[in-house]
Amino acid sequence: MNQISIIIPNYNGELFLNRCFESLTQQENIHEIIIIDNGSSDNSVNYIKSNYPELILIENKKNLGFAIAVNQGLKASSGKYIFLLNNDMELEKGCISHLLKCIEKNQDIFSVSSKMIQYHDRKKIDNAGDEYTIFGWAKRVGYNKSSDKYQKPKEIFSACAGAALYRKSILEKIGYFDEHFFAYVEDVDISYRARIYGYHIHYCPQAIVYHVGSGTSGSRYNEFKIKLAARNNIYVPYKNMPWPQLLLNSPFLILGYLIKYLFFLKKGQGSIYLQGLKEGLQSLDKIKKIRYNNKNFLNYLKIEWILIKNTLKFPFF
Repeated sequence: MNQISIIIPNYNGELFLNRCFESLTQQENIHEIIIIDNGSSDNSVNYIKSNYPELILIENKKNLGFAIAVNQGLKASSGKYIFLLNNDMELEKGCISHLLKCIEKNQDIFSVSSKMIQYHDRKKIDNAGDEYTIFGWAKRVGYNKSSDKYQKPKEIFSACAGAALYRKSILEKIGYFDEHFFAYVEDVDISYRARIYGYHIHYCPQAIVYHVGSGTSGSRYNEFKIKLAARNNIYVPYKNMPWPQLLLNSPFLILGYLIKYLFFLKKGQGSIYLQGLKEGLQSLDKIKKIRYNNKNFLNYLKIEWILIKNTLKFPFF
């Protein structure tokens, strides 16, 4: 049954689109492909219209950010499942079928993350799922490790939205991506929210994609990304932790922000990181906290235990 809607945000990604689209022709179970162009200044829109007129194209006049673009795609989609895909990805044959098989194992699985391998060095992993720590960091599992590793499926804290399958019925229940995030860490935020509701996130090693990396932002450590990620790392705990949990974890969060600052200071980008933290603290009034519910008390305890375990596993950069 063709039951998957694919949503691809695009911003000046013409260089990557052919490779991405052609790899999708080798996939099964696709109901529709929705491209949201975020005001590209390159030839992306004309390229899509000329070469892939069968795809659904939503055109924005300016760059509204990843979260808004994805939500536009969600509102336009009609599939049972949503596959979010970055434009700088190439999928191995059968990737989507493996993700579908995994998510259908249990109705409580919210999302499934693919095995992302570095496009230009296929001996190394780019992402084997994301974990979140008590320091307020999201950590890419397996980054720069051998691509022969991480061969077993497992539960993870968050799926990387660059290539992940989501159950739309749960998205309708818990809400779409938070548009205040613009880009970066919004996938951790929505996974955190899903966990509060008692849902699970899994990693599927058979679903393989190749990721160019920073296809839109330009580099791993650039001013735009550092500032936004710093701001959003303020938003995630504030939004998702009830006040007692936030108070309990505040010493570790402050320590985490300090360590990150020293890391970026060494790179000559400390002031940029501080600007992001400052913006986050000054704009908390825009962020709607998740309302605490006693029936989710055990879920909060489970999340806290996961944060502690992940901190012990990933204490350093």
